[in-house]
Amino acid sequence: MTAPETVDTPFVHLRLHSEFSVVDGTLRVDDAAKAAAKDGQVALAITDLANLFGGVKFYGECRKKGVQPILGADCWVEPDAPDRPPSRLLLLVQDRTGYLNLSELLSRAWLLNVQRNQACLKLEWLAELNAGLICLSGAQHGTVGQALAQGDTVRARESARQLAALFPGRFYLELQRAGLPGQEALVQATVPLAAELQLPVVATHPIQFLAEEDFDAHEARVCVAEGETLANPKRIKRFLPSQHFKTQAAMRKLFADIPTAIANTVEIARRCSLTLVLGKPQLPNFPTPLLDDGTPMPMEQYFRELSFAGLEERLALLYPDAAKRDAERPRYVERLEFELGTIIKMGFPGYFLIVSDFIRWAKQNGCPVGPGRGSGAGSLVAYALKITDLDPLRYNLLFERFLNPERVSMPDFDIDFCQGNRDRVIEYVKEKYGRPAVSQIATFGTMAAKAALRDIGRVLGMGYGHVDSIAKLIPAPPGKTVTLATLPPDFDPEKAKLIYARHEAPELNEREAADEEVAELLKLAARVEGMVRNIGMHAGGVLIAPGKITDFCPMYQQPGSTSAVSQYDKDDVEAIGLVKFDFLGLATLTILELAKEFIVKRHAGQENFAFETIPLDDRAVYQLFSAGRTEAVFQFESRGMQGMLRDAKPSRLEDLIALNALYRPGPMDLIPTFVARKHGKEVVEYPHPLTEPVLSETYGIMVYQEQVMQTAQVLGGYSLGGADMLRRAMGKKKAEEMAMHREIFRKGAAEKGISQDKADEVFDLMEKFAGYGFNKSHAAAYSLLAYHTAWIKVHFTAEFFAANMTIEMDDTDKLKVLMEDAKTFGIEFQFPCVNKGVYRFEPINDRLINYGLGAIKGTGRGAIESIVAVRDAGGPFLSFYDFCLRVDRKSVNKRVVEALIKAGAFDSLNPHRASLLASVARGYTHAETTEANADQGGLFDFGDSHASSTAEPDLVEAPEWSIKERLGHEKTAIGYYLSGHLFDQSATEVRRMVKRAIADLVDSREPVSIAGIVSDLRIINGQRGRVGIFKLDDKTDVIESVANEELLNANKELLAEDELIIAQGKVQNDRFSGGLRFNVQAVWSLAAARARFGRHVLVRSLGGADKLAALVREFPAREVATDEGTTRQGLTLRVPVRVEPGAAGVGAQWLMDLGEHSRLWPADEALARLAVLGDAAEVVFDAG
Repeated sequence: MTAPETVDTPFVHLRLHSEFSVVDGTLRVDDAAKAAAKDGQVALAITDLANLFGGVKFYGECRKKGVQPILGADCWVEPDAPDRPPSRLLLLVQDRTGYLNLSELLSRAWLLNVQRNQACLKLEWLAELNAGLICLSGAQHGTVGQALAQGDTVRARESARQLAALFPGRFYLELQRAGLPGQEALVQATVPLAAELQLPVVATHPIQFLAEEDFDAHEARVCVAEGETLANPKRIKRFLPSQHFKTQAAMRKLFADIPTAIANTVEIARRCSLTLVLGKPQLPNFPTPLLDDGTPMPMEQYFRELSFAGLEERLALLYPDAAKRDAERPRYVERLEFELGTIIKMGFPGYFLIVSDFIRWAKQNGCPVGPGRGSGAGSLVAYALKITDLDPLRYNLLFERFLNPERVSMPDFDIDFCQGNRDRVIEYVKEKYGRPAVSQIATFGTMAAKAALRDIGRVLGMGYGHVDSIAKLIPAPPGKTVTLATLPPDFDPEKAKLIYARHEAPELNEREAADEEVAELLKLAARVEGMVRNIGMHAGGVLIAPGKITDFCPMYQQPGSTSAVSQYDKDDVEAIGLVKFDFLGLATLTILELAKEFIVKRHAGQENFAFETIPLDDRAVYQLFSAGRTEAVFQFESRGMQGMLRDAKPSRLEDLIALNALYRPGPMDLIPTFVARKHGKEVVEYPHPLTEPVLSETYGIMVYQEQVMQTAQVLGGYSLGGADMLRRAMGKKKAEEMAMHREIFRKGAAEKGISQDKADEVFDLMEKFAGYGFNKSHAAAYSLLAYHTAWIKVHFTAEFFAANMTIEMDDTDKLKVLMEDAKTFGIEFQFPCVNKGVYRFEPINDRLINYGLGAIKGTGRGAIESIVAVRDAGGPFLSFYDFCLRVDRKSVNKRVVEALIKAGAFDSLNPHRASLLASVARGYTHAETTEANADQGGLFDFGDSHASSTAEPDLVEAPEWSIKERLGHEKTAIGYYLSGHLFDQSATEVRRMVKRAIADLVDSREPVSIAGIVSDLRIINGQRGRVGIFKLDDKTDVIESVANEELLNANKELLAEDELIIAQGKVQNDRFSGGLRFNVQAVWSLAAARARFGRHVLVRSLGGADKLAALVREFPAREVATDEGTTRQGLTLRVPVRVEPGAAGVGAQWLMDLGEHSRLWPADEALARLAVLGDAAEVVFDAG
């Protein structure tokens, strides 16, 4: 057929790898849909490599652009012989049946048959699940193409017939002319085979990217996935620049000689007609109890019965007095009936029953559950069903904020579980509903700007330091998306939704202009940023399907993992109809459960301890909050939060709820007003008298979204459902919608006699607060959890700290903070000890905690539990060698023993840590020898020879560690100093130079000198260059200190972790922390401080003059630049001269200065050697 006859033949792309192919492909689904629409293509297929990750997003984008979406996948097929590679087939979905079959096929491949990281289909699966699918042969990657490329026409014919039989009337031989090696020869071989077998052919183009100029970025992306570099000459290059999105005209031209191949693309598109039902949630069936006649109880009936029974249990707890309970019941029943009616009408009883069921199971099986999270705490039904633990009527929480009767949307409970037990609850759900019905959810990790720079820098072969210097210029504001893109012409930083790195860091443009390599790096990184880089798992989302997950979407399992996830992300699984349940892990619950275990174990009468029965009006607890002593108290532990608490002095749970809601950007500005009104220093004013019942608990300030809704109700005549719609509209800031609501509000206010001006004033106020007002239900639930945490801290302090430190065992920074805080509460610690310690931190009495051996680095749970088991079975260890002999040396290896020694865990057996550390090998050798002798005992056992041969040897002799050495080893093992403080090493001498302790510092304009140990040093890039921020600790207290770039550069070795420094500077109040800050102006080492502030070195005797001279030459005085010029710094030597009393009984003693020739630099080593030479050596700082 001639070319003119094909001019108007439409073409449809049936092969496309998008960014969701992960290992290759850079085409974004929205760009693909736009390109198809622009070219007038009637349909477009997505066929990512062995997945449907982007299926729903692609479907939506195509529908928006008026292009028919075709879903499919480029699938690996298991080879029919071990020596052959996997082949590929293209499967396209025709209808709902085909969609379900493709979902099942892809799921089986990823879950059951991953070979060399390739999820392969089996031919028998295709025989079972081919209905509703069109199959394309895979061109050069398919079995037919592979055989033809090898000249094996017989095998090609067999494969084609086999696939044609599997897909009767739905199998096409695929032709490609993308310019890849061997493609044209394959076309010439395939067409005759198709004619011979009477099989249709179809033209495809293997699209990998949008435009030809995107090839370089695509190659870089492939290299990122493969761990390759672009310049590697051995890299296999599988793609060409021609693999971009071609127009219909270009494809018609390519296949002008085979017009049917073009026409068949449209024929296939016509045969594919899949409609996805989006936005209709499909709840799983909850099994209800059987009635007397053997039929299941209707779900609505069971839901009502369970809710009313639960309400009675709750009322009994809330109102122990029966008369009071009867008086209160009607308002609870009225609210319950309203909620039940709404939930049943919306069709969600099953959702509540499912959530209630797994929460009940968790609570009954030792898995702590949070009191609530999010707006769900506003539901009385949830409270009755034990889903939440906060009475919504007591705290004025709104059901409509959770489930609006006027807007049908899925309820969404976020449930907090103890981190250690969350997986047990998920396992229960899998068992109850069937594993095929339960899955977790995929997340698509994307290349953020900074990560894209680093990835592309690597594939370009650039040096790490070079790339790192550019990556560090990229800002990383939390919660904001940063882009490397060039600034748009009308760029306005105030209105921009993205953070433009080039605007925030102009140096990027300078580096780009000056360096071609940097320009290429930025160009490629900008093109790949935001693309899917890897597949992960949603932190808490769990899907429960009615039937199987694969009835909705395919499943995916990371090679090497055992947890399957959906192939759609959380937005797409909800769109496709699956219901998501959030199982979130919260460490606070684990801490509270462990504290409860300690309380029950150690305190008589606490066997039935329960957080639900804790009184919420405990004065001591509110005193703790008011004093800001809330380290490790959930939600209130930050320094800023502690300062706010000290100002606000909360006295009831409502105050905690309000402060929790206020402490965030925006409403934080209202905290001073809240505090002033609470303490009567400012008059409480209301926007309108009618709002007093709504706003009185927050002193006239709108803090919560619920208060916005209630204000609309009392002033504007809204129902609470309508008020929730108003709140949402205010959040979206749509002008037309807001104008409509303003009129409704005005009308409702007018009916209550409120003027339009006043109505507008209140409406504007509501609009402002709706933007940053907080969800009260969430704040209330989390404040209750905070109260529980604080209550434990006040009443069971040892249990509180033991539980916290056990959970934070791997975070030594946190352990150090907790230990310091514990000491302020009068808690002491029993140091690590192999004869007393266990794995966890455990309370011994109300004021003493046994230090957890598991917190010692390099030990591990197995080793510690093995030691404890041996000790429990055979009694305390009698000596170091007894320990080595009795423990299981496979579980407790030498490194574990060394770590225990460094931590001081053997001090009770022998405090000489240096000798113990040197004796570890000897201890293990002795143990092995003793065991070997014991095995041979009895053969030649005469007299005491055996006993003498196994007598404990001496420890290896080693010099005692100095305080600094001992504490250094201790810090290696524990992460901080436990038995002492580094300052102790030089404290006596330092206090002769620096009298003032850090604990005594006050805000002062005059420079002061302080001394301490440097810790937590971090360098930041400030407006005036680099700034060093560190803590200075002299054992009396710690102060945050700041050193500028000049000081940092001049004192690199000195301003380092664990170094002792003497510093001069100004002490100022730190507005951010509420404490003091030390601005360093000068800094000295101990030796430099001796040289600057000392008078001389006093030695008792001269010793050898030649040795003394050699010492002075080895440690000469130093030339130091000062404001007055260069000066020679060091200390001269003085020696006492004594004349014994003569006959007259008169003697004399004086100090003789040895002059400038004796001036030396007073380093520690110099003084130590001088002490040996001169009998003793002491730096003198005063006239004495």
